[in-house]
Amino acid sequence: LSWAPRPGLPPDTAAALLVSGPDGEMLWLDVTHRLGQAPSVQLMGRYQLPPCKQRWHTCAAFLPQEGLLICGDRRGSLILFPCNSSSGCATQSTSIVNGGTDTVVEDSSDELEPSCLLHKGALPLESPLSVLFGLHGKTGVTSVTIHRGYIYSTGRDGVYRQLRLQDQQLEVLQKHRPCKGLQWIEELHFTSDGDLLVLGFHADNFVVWSSRTGENIHCIPCGGGHRSWSYCSSPLAEVFAFIKSGDVMLYQRKAEPCEQQVLLASLHGREITCVRRLGAVGVPGRATFNVFVTGSEDTTACVLVLSENSRAAVPLARLSDHISSVRTLAFAMGPADEGLSALLFSAGGRAQIECYRLLCTGDAASESAVACQVIHVASHRLDKHWEQKKNRHKLVKMDPETRYMSLSVLPGTSTKQLPTPWKFLAAACSDGSVRIFGLLEAAQKLVLVAESFHHQRCVLKVEAFLHSWAGGERHLLCSAATDGSIAFWDITGPVMDAVDALHQAEGEMQPLGECCCPAALPIPVTKVSIALLTEPVSPALQAPLVTVMAHSCGVNSLHIHETPEGRYLVASGSDDGSIHVCLLEVALGRGEAGAGTSLQVLERVSRPCAHAAHVTGIRVLRPGLLLSASVDQRLTLWKQCPGELVPLSTTFFHVPDLAELDCWEEVEAGGELQYYCVLCGQGLEMLCGTAPPNLLHKRLPSEGAGV
Repeated sequence: LSWAPRPGLPPDTAAALLVSGPDGEMLWLDVTHRLGQAPSVQLMGRYQLPPCKQRWHTCAAFLPQEGLLICGDRRGSLILFPCNSSSGCATQSTSIVNGGTDTVVEDSSDELEPSCLLHKGALPLESPLSVLFGLHGKTGVTSVTIHRGYIYSTGRDGVYRQLRLQDQQLEVLQKHRPCKGLQWIEELHFTSDGDLLVLGFHADNFVVWSSRTGENIHCIPCGGGHRSWSYCSSPLAEVFAFIKSGDVMLYQRKAEPCEQQVLLASLHGREITCVRRLGAVGVPGRATFNVFVTGSEDTTACVLVLSENSRAAVPLARLSDHISSVRTLAFAMGPADEGLSALLFSAGGRAQIECYRLLCTGDAASESAVACQVIHVASHRLDKHWEQKKNRHKLVKMDPETRYMSLSVLPGTSTKQLPTPWKFLAAACSDGSVRIFGLLEAAQKLVLVAESFHHQRCVLKVEAFLHSWAGGERHLLCSAATDGSIAFWDITGPVMDAVDALHQAEGEMQPLGECCCPAALPIPVTKVSIALLTEPVSPALQAPLVTVMAHSCGVNSLHIHETPEGRYLVASGSDDGSIHVCLLEVALGRGEAGAGTSLQVLERVSRPCAHAAHVTGIRVLRPGLLLSASVDQRLTLWKQCPGELVPLSTTFFHVPDLAELDCWEEVEAGGELQYYCVLCGQGLEMLCGTAPPNLLHKRLPSEGAGV
């Protein structure tokens, strides 16, 4: 049995009662009650739950605008049913009002049940419109909530999910993990001031967790979650009632003025490891806001806005799908018809990659002035696919501590002419490999296409670039390792092989060297299905075109800039504080397009001891002008002269333990070119400056990470 508020009817006199019976049949009963009158029960609908071992529902909610009913079951599934209130058959229970008093005396219970269910067979047994089987695992769905047009579900798997309706189908947008250890989530409460309270049980304590402050508001010892309980909050007081050892216990707390004042809210709980600027969003009547994404050691990624005028960082969304630290970010911009659209990739510890679709639009009514919609697209973990490998007992299992150190999206690989467009992604891995992944967004699949262990040591950085000419284009890749070497690859072959396989074969595209059982294959999403490959797709990359020993130790920063002449400036910074710049030219063989592709190093410039510590950020602003940042908290602008790098100016920033640097340029109203950079580490800071001779003449205050 479960109760659900009945849309359109006063909650104090009417509610919907949902009853699960034999063979997975669920009944919807409308129960109304008025003072001095007997309750009336009306059968409104019959529904068939999907087959499972424990076939009963646990919670339900109505979507009145769409005329739908959504419920969760004991198997952890979310089920969507049609509900038409006009199809109900009214049968009232028999009861007697004793005189003029409020006491209601019912007839025997054996008269009530047949009267309500006498015409049950006249109603059709509705089948589900959409089923997300086992969404919350085998421990069940605990609640379903509708808020601002979105569906929120909770379960005992330690996460709550945000969903939406798309053509009467349930679509998962993203999942949230409130805090470590809170595995039993019961309900969500949306407060009037915009906070989201997560109610659940941690061990034998009842916990109320605030998503705004990221901390527990209440922690009440009650014995655990296997008990009846109720929680209610108001501006005046908060009450929690529960049953323990047969006794009804009541916990009450009156509202008290908060004496603690937050001077600067934190963005992350630990060090910020990476930052990327997505772009700018214009808000009518207000300034332009820059949108950033940061990743941290606290296993989360944060989408935030940073305004030059307000000088404040305001989080828009927090992504908590990672089980370990987020080390690197990469993105591919989408169409800007409706706002700022991007495909975001995040990766880090435990060899985990997550992919999201972000859409940022101006919203003058909100506090941040920018609204961000997040849709989780795909995820990939190397060890997750290990159990699906054939003859795995003959192979060496991948290192469970493998980390993705760097990501780069291959430009020009969307292949929009295909029924299911691809996006390709290069990853630098701590196990010494360089891996190429393919994303099929429509199928929500991220698959391994090719890999190489050429470096034989931890690969720290990777950058992809596209060389185009009149006869075609070549996909090139640059990777840097802990020995100071920088390798350049031609990965056009693996990319084209994956695209050709999509054209020629049918079925389901699988990761490198894997073959799944037919039961694991998802439902086809297009008329031309994705390629079913039982053999590896280009299992190994070819040898690098050229390798340059640029440094004496690890390469911590890498950037590639194309010159107007079609050549490429490759700048790198190292642990030893040195900076290296080389100029490359792509040479193509005759005959078949791209045959005999080679790279020629035209010029090399090195600056030993450019910084007093690790160089963790470097950018080529334009040919002959470089910007470098180091753990020594110095931001230096360099001019590239023949055979040397000449420092032009240096400024100190406030962020300790610098992890990464990102730069972009903007043209001001007067036509002046401004360079902006954002730095992250134990905090976040943004600076801006003009080209020579007025360099970095003004500064924005840093935004602390609150470590």
